[in-house]
Amino acid sequence: MNKTLFGTDGIRGIANQYPITPEVALRVGRAVARVLQSNGGGRHKVVIGKDTRLSGYMLETAITSGLVSEGSRVLLTGPAPTPAVAHLTRSMGCDAGIMLTASHNPYQDNGIKIFGSDGYKLNDQLELEIEKMILADELPHPEGDLGKAIRIDDAMGRYIEFTKNAVGANSLSGLKIVVDCANGAAYYVGPLIFEELGAEVIQMSVHPDGRNINEGVGALHPEKAAAMVREHGADVGICFDGDADRVIFCDENGEVIDGDRILCLCAKALNEQGKLKGNTLVATVMSNLGMRDALAADGIKLETTGVGDRHVLECMREKGYNLGGENSGHIIYSDYATTGDGIMSALMLLSMMRDKGEPLSKLADCMEVYPQVLLGLDVTEKPPTEEVPEIDAAIKAAEAAFADKGRVFVRYSGTERKIRVLTECPDEELAKSQADLIAAAIRNTIGA
Repeated sequence: MNKTLFGTDGIRGIANQYPITPEVALRVGRAVARVLQSNGGGRHKVVIGKDTRLSGYMLETAITSGLVSEGSRVLLTGPAPTPAVAHLTRSMGCDAGIMLTASHNPYQDNGIKIFGSDGYKLNDQLELEIEKMILADELPHPEGDLGKAIRIDDAMGRYIEFTKNAVGANSLSGLKIVVDCANGAAYYVGPLIFEELGAEVIQMSVHPDGRNINEGVGALHPEKAAAMVREHGADVGICFDGDADRVIFCDENGEVIDGDRILCLCAKALNEQGKLKGNTLVATVMSNLGMRDALAADGIKLETTGVGDRHVLECMREKGYNLGGENSGHIIYSDYATTGDGIMSALMLLSMMRDKGEPLSKLADCMEVYPQVLLGLDVTEKPPTEEVPEIDAAIKAAEAAFADKGRVFVRYSGTERKIRVLTECPDEELAKSQADLIAAAIRNTIGA
């Protein structure tokens, strides 16, 4: 049975429209409690966090009701970054953690992410068990004593101390930084952590009103922080998304730094310290080939996965690697965190700048970014490309033209009648001409 509610990042949709409704949320709470009981018996403890969306109140109340009706003890953190909820789940001995967020999406959306007792996102089998129960015609009547919900006032204090201990006291002294919190979950803890570690902090987007999360600010719009960096002569700009599991950086010149450059310099730094496990960085197929070649020059291997931080993390856990991420801003330091953590990633980068005594612009000059051409084309159907001779021949011709110095990546959209064509190589004209030839083959066969 394939999952229909859970996607790659939990359950997500528009608030007050199926499946992000109080009715479904109530069932989520009951289902989580019952699956926990069936897998371990007895009563359970669940921590719930949320970002700053207006709909968070609705979902928090409904899920809490479902959990409490089944006898679970619920700990409410209030607004908290996703990585904080993952950390608290593990550090407070909870059986599960639930985060209410739609990450970088607009405020109208929301979502439900579930973590296991180890702080990692649930595996497919557990998600499937929960989903089957949510979608059942009827749930059995709750039995036994009711649970209880309490708000934990020191929740963020625990996460603050955890992140600070990862880099040490006063480790950011002398740095001036711009921190854009996207009016999201990090609006309070983000600036506070950097200040307590000694940095001079210029705050942006720290006044959430329930509707302004991600609105023209944060990781999706780093140009705002970049302008502030130039205005204040800051050393770096740090831009979080709505739940602070992603981070985008700007250097001291106000230039936005490509996510692959950040991953590359982090891998090189860990490698220099002898701390890069397996001598390998894990990234997705969307990362630039220039990163692969720059890492190889230092004897570092690059392992690629499908798109999504979930796939990156699964590879890291399976093979014992400790650094991975996506060029969209997810960075996973698994020695410290069980998910992408924007604040922790920023602390690691800032500490690196202090240790090396070099500006971010110099550190980020660690790789050549190869030219990429990305096309999105409408299609009438989605047959396997290898079964369409004209398309298959165009792809193979491009691969032969690039040899080992470039690549072709062709995939259908999972939600639209579209096909995406990516070509990449050091020669921009060659990348463009091969993309155009593949696009022509698509238009001639399955194009809309």
